[in-house]
Amino acid sequence: MLDLLQYPLIASILLSIAIGIIGTLMMLNRSQYIAASIAHGSYGGIGLALYLGLPFLWTSTIFAIFLALIISFVTIKYEKINDTIIGVIWAVGMSIGIILSDLSPGYHGDLMSYLFGDILLIPKSDLIFMGLVDIALIFMILFLYHRFLIIFYDKEFATLLGLRVNLVHSILLVMMALSIVMSVRSVGLILVIALFSIPPFIAEKFTKKLYITMLVSSILALLFCLVGLFISYSFNISATPSIIIVASICFFITIIYKKNP
Repeated sequence: MLDLLQYPLIASILLSIAIGIIGTLMMLNRSQYIAASIAHGSYGGIGLALYLGLPFLWTSTIFAIFLALIISFVTIKYEKINDTIIGVIWAVGMSIGIILSDLSPGYHGDLMSYLFGDILLIPKSDLIFMGLVDIALIFMILFLYHRFLIIFYDKEFATLLGLRVNLVHSILLVMMALSIVMSVRSVGLILVIALFSIPPFIAEKFTKKLYITMLVSSILALLFCLVGLFISYSFNISATPSIIIVASICFFITIIYKKNP
């Protein structure tokens, strides 16, 4: 069993690191909708890779970063209508992916793995990419930790202090895009936001400091992945939905517990 789950176990560890860092920042910045737009919009990169015969991973990475930069510009310049524009970007990205997939000759059954994910079939190349993204996330949080705290607490005060708020915002969205792309093969575009949202939500209910929330969130994400993998292996069912169900059960238990302590 351990031999069969070697890559999925490594992927779970790498995934949990990204969830702990970027998922917590997403929650504090209330940017789950932006993350969902990047996730679904990046399907356009998958369709582009398929149509042009390019590598899926790198094409979707570039496309997702491009979307992140567009959304960063929109959220900075058009704050009053950014939700509408973000929603349009989401729809356009997915539409491009669907149209290019339709125009590509042959059968493309592997597209389902990008929509719903399959952590059991993750290749070694994706693990390397995940490791590189995790390293970048760790460096980002080491250098920008206090800036994130100030900006999330009071953006106007951060601006008065001379912090480059817009640059930090753009960096966060780019790293969010990279985290989503690294998770696509494992979790899928449809379910990735749920897994990035649930562990930080639970962790935040029992922690006070940001770095502790990140740490607890990573541990929870890893536990959800491991339990989900065990259930998947034991009952011969899909791994990703199993992981999400486990996380969701804990999510609802947390809500009930915190409402009735």
